[in-house]
Amino acid sequence: MATSRKALITGGTRGIGQAIAELLRADGHSVKSPDRTELDLALPGSVQAYLQNSTWQPDILINNAGLNKISSLESLPLEDWQAVLNVNLTAPFLLIQAMAGAMKHRRWGRIVNISSCYSIVSRAGRLAYSASKSGLNGLTRTAALELAPHNVLVNAICPGFVETDMTRQNNDAAQIEALRAQVPLGRLAQPDEIAAFVAFLVSDRNTYITGQVIPIDGGFLCQ
Repeated sequence: MATSRKALITGGTRGIGQAIAELLRADGHSVKSPDRTELDLALPGSVQAYLQNSTWQPDILINNAGLNKISSLESLPLEDWQAVLNVNLTAPFLLIQAMAGAMKHRRWGRIVNISSCYSIVSRAGRLAYSASKSGLNGLTRTAALELAPHNVLVNAICPGFVETDMTRQNNDAAQIEALRAQVPLGRLAQPDEIAAFVAFLVSDRNTYITGQVIPIDGGFLCQ
């Protein structure tokens, strides 16, 4: 029987995060996913306050929440740039920094950062998003090196095009069809397909994969 662990997932109420939360609960884990009133990832002060007041010490941390502000280079407002970096990069850093100590003490921990295929390639209008997710990949690799001696494994996954609210929000029907046409498998991923791999990475079955940035994209990046 798998060991029951405590897991913290950001953005766990919809899309990929919800699928991960449901699967981990089905696997017997205790899962917490704070809403924005408890933890506003766009505000570093809110993250720090949450960490100061929380007694939850997770064995598993999944930084899933993401923000994408679509704008050209020349018209991107500084506040939008900062908001995207706060949610996608600064908040994961603060959460990892705060939670790594207890994981090291227990000599067991699993951290998965949900990055994006747009951290490897990009697309017009995704300046802040691509920059933040590329930074998240670097954070993943360095954290993995520092935490490896303590049996804390840190990885990132890079989903391609997934059937989520964010995809529908940022693309109209014609654009979604164009995305589908770029995927060799001929379809967008379902959130539970992404969740299945995350569940493996945070399980006791994963004993040797760390520091990796792994695309899950239906072959998109092979072209």
